[in-house]
Amino acid sequence: MADLRKLNDSNPAFKRDVMRRISGVVAFIIITALILFVAAGTIRWYYAWLYLAATVLSVIINAIFMPTDLIAERGRKQENVEKWDPILSRLLAVPWVLSFLIAGLDMRWGWSPLLSAGWHWGGLVFYLLGNFLVLWAMTVNHFFSTAVRLQFERGQTVCSEGPYRYVRHPGYVGMIVFNLATPIALGSLWALVPTLLTVALFAVRTRLEDQTLLKKLPGYQQYAALTKYRLIPGLW
Repeated sequence: MADLRKLNDSNPAFKRDVMRRISGVVAFIIITALILFVAAGTIRWYYAWLYLAATVLSVIINAIFMPTDLIAERGRKQENVEKWDPILSRLLAVPWVLSFLIAGLDMRWGWSPLLSAGWHWGGLVFYLLGNFLVLWAMTVNHFFSTAVRLQFERGQTVCSEGPYRYVRHPGYVGMIVFNLATPIALGSLWALVPTLLTVALFAVRTRLEDQTLLKKLPGYQQYAALTKYRLIPGLW
């Protein structure tokens, strides 16, 4: 859980990292809203507002329960990042933008068939569940980073608690779930097309990250022998 007293007692660099992360999240929400409403040509889009409200709710819950150290780590400049990771991160941004752009244009021109309210609400529920799974992974794994890197300066160890008992990369499972749920929540079947590319890129990142951890993180090979699946129990 975030410790605000620790933030008050921390050094300026720590506070700066926390504020940078918060600013980045706020900017993310604003950019998402702009893409959706500009593409739709209207702000009178009920399910987009519900989706954004669910996003804000998820951010607030994360801020309450995420360890302050982890918030700061996600806000500071990342060092010792695996060479392939920045490339994948940039590639992931492309289908992310496209999914919201297509959803907005779909709202404007009605490419997809109208979905019932149950589909929209179901999408919102799975969106929140995906976010919850990511938060669960972050609360038990204090080395959960935005970049693939070994954090030996923070004493990184293998995490095998919480959702890590079932799969080795539960954070990516949550991200895949909420990305797939987003087009349904917004009512755009066409937005699923770039989202499938997002899922494929997450699968690639999972495999590369897993290989990195097997080679470089002490104890990970033993953990992988016990927890056999990366993303989907019984499958992969």
